[in-house]
Amino acid sequence: MKIYTKTGDGGETGLWGGQRVAKDAARVQAYGTVDECNAAIGVARAMLGPAAHDLDALLGQIQNQLFVVGADLATPGEAASVPRVGDGEVAFLESTIDALETELAPLRQFILPGGSPGAAQLHLARTICRRAERWAVSLGRAEQLNPAVAVYLNRLSDCLFVLARAANARAGQADVPWHSPRHS
Repeated sequence: MKIYTKTGDGGETGLWGGQRVAKDAARVQAYGTVDECNAAIGVARAMLGPAAHDLDALLGQIQNQLFVVGADLATPGEAASVPRVGDGEVAFLESTIDALETELAPLRQFILPGGSPGAAQLHLARTICRRAERWAVSLGRAEQLNPAVAVYLNRLSDCLFVLARAANARAGQADVPWHSPRHS
């Protein structure tokens, strides 16, 4: 099987089920941005040190879940053979957030994306996730969409924020505080 098919050379791509759409359609933007988030998480995993092996395992689970989210977004309608994201995946993210927050000092101010290389990359993944969520919300206004997709992406961005803080803690690096120009 060749990696190139030439079927997308005219600016269209195929969805699950065979429907052809423009490569800049909201559905393609949504699942493409989910893929971008997944790749950013992969870079973060490569940057995390040995002290963050537990975070690496969590991020691996999230990457697998993002494939389900992508398949869900790439499949309009009710195709039974395609996995769909649901309450179980959202609950996993919520329990991950709750568990990690017990280890972290409470936030008393806004923090800047940064710190250790792995944490900075997780912050980048968080912002990409937020963009994916915006695309999913936009798509959901125009077409039928599994409502759990937007909920999952919303919770994932929160989870990535907490994972970035945990990555800094594992690396012995403090979060980077935001200094308001009015209070400098």
